[in-house]
Amino acid sequence: MRYLIAIVGILMVFVLTFLASNDRRKIRYRPLLVMIIVQAILAFVLLNTGVGEFMIKGFASTFDHLLAYAMQGVNFVFGGIANEGQSPFFLSVLLPIIFISALIGILQYTKILPFIIRYIGLILSKVNGMGKLESYNAVASAILGQSEVFISVKKQIGLLPKHRLYTLCASAMSTVSMSIVGAYMTMINPKYVVTALVLNLFGGFIIASILNPYTVDKEEDILEVQEEEKQSFFEMLGEYIMDGFKVAITVAAMLIGFVALIAMVNGIFDGIFGISFQELLGYVFAPFAFIMGVPWHEAVEAGSIMATKMVSNEFVAMLELGKHTALSAHTVGIVSVFLVSFANFSSIGIIAGAVKGLHEKQGNVVARFGLKLLYGATMVSVLSATVAGLFL
Repeated sequence: MRYLIAIVGILMVFVLTFLASNDRRKIRYRPLLVMIIVQAILAFVLLNTGVGEFMIKGFASTFDHLLAYAMQGVNFVFGGIANEGQSPFFLSVLLPIIFISALIGILQYTKILPFIIRYIGLILSKVNGMGKLESYNAVASAILGQSEVFISVKKQIGLLPKHRLYTLCASAMSTVSMSIVGAYMTMINPKYVVTALVLNLFGGFIIASILNPYTVDKEEDILEVQEEEKQSFFEMLGEYIMDGFKVAITVAAMLIGFVALIAMVNGIFDGIFGISFQELLGYVFAPFAFIMGVPWHEAVEAGSIMATKMVSNEFVAMLELGKHTALSAHTVGIVSVFLVSFANFSSIGIIAGAVKGLHEKQGNVVARFGLKLLYGATMVSVLSATVAGLFL
């Protein structure tokens, strides 16, 4: 029965995406079939095999060590600020982002990351049937982040037609940056983080291929990546450290604002209707949770967490998930995979602002299709969670 519901769920994602497609006649079904099979194989390997367990443990162990190193810097500056045995969220989860950002800068400076991103992107383009630029951008988004990635392709942004620009932005919203992966792993099981990262990469292409189908001519499919302006090593390091600090502070500010606002709205709804706003949204999202594989008796609770992510951000939703200790392991796994992406309303402004900073006209174009971006990225999260649910 569980497998039947998951298959129906996948079909429902395709139907909902198909109904919103720009041009249904241009949809190419063979690459879609290949990518959904690849997704299923990867989910099985990561969640049900010794090889997958080894890879996830290696990935998680690497980040455990990195976070331990990061905490040495945090403790040097903020040691003694917390009560003994306590670890405030800002210090233990957000500030380590600074160290991870510095490492990314070093890998960028030494040309290791650009090499990896470029050639993984070229391999992906053979599988997904899309352009080299789109494939490069998807991999780069998963490492550099949803706003930083556009800097590396800023030469092309002004030349891209609307449909190709949409795919680039959709990739940025469907993935998460490597600098905050460590923070996620302190809040949810690392195996769900890794699984979501991999599945979302292909899910982004699947949904974009239905919502926004097109073909790219070889003449216009030129992958010319913008080289960063040459800096000294320590100039670069200082810049990436400050970028990491800005991300940490921005996330902290968003959490303070959204958690407080949600608490206020919940209080108002509870006082007037006898039900919190999150519980109300839970009923709206419950059918989606159910087709993802969540048992019906947990669907409203799971739907509430999913809705929290969409109206606020994934950090708020992950904190909320941690409070729901009665949920089954199966449901926690599905919801966890759903939460690992930037698919929320605030991301529309972040991505449009990033593009506008490089090309004002194209930034306005992105703002106009912002809601469709969110719709597509949410479908990616639903698809990834549904596929993962088959093997949980």
